Amino acid sequence: MDKIGLLLPLDLQYFAETTMHARDAVSGAQGRAFVTIEGNRYLFAQLINLEANMEKTKTQVPIMGRTGKGNKATGWEGTGSATFHFNTSIFRQLLKRYKDTGQDIYFDIQVTNEDKSSTVGSQTTILIDCNLDGGIIASLDADADYLEDTIDFTFEDWDMPIEFATLPEMQ
Repeated sequence: MDKIGLLLPLDLQYFAETTMHARDAVSGAQGRAFVTIEGNRYLFAQLINLEANMEKTKTQVPIMGRTGKGNKATGWEGTGSATFHFNTSIFRQLLKRYKDTGQDIYFDIQVTNEDKSSTVGSQTTILIDCNLDGGIIASLDADADYLEDTIDFTFEDWDMPIEFATLPEMQ
């Protein structure tokens, strides 16, 4: 049997008619985030958006008998960014502390996506040993309805203790 035959589903009609239910699209606004800094846990209630990414680092590997090179994963890097309302000083305090003392503080961010109308349940991701790249120190804008703050950060590790359920349509 060829490789294509192995990939074809047994009942093509079933798969053609099966789609995801709209209710299972997870709302971006339904969830919570917490920041833990030196044992103090804060509900990140002013959060507008947060995104964390893991990028694998790869090395190209020459392989005898091939015209192209292979790619081998050799590590990874975690980066993130967050936008939030300009009404907390906790991140500026960390930057000031670094400026004044040279002490760089690491913290954790826990993000939970949970849309009660979705059947997939919730997902919790913990970003471990986050470290600020920098941040806004002061802000004014006479034309703004409200002020926003942003941070970029790196993280050293992450975990996912709670995962979304698999949609029945995927099985």
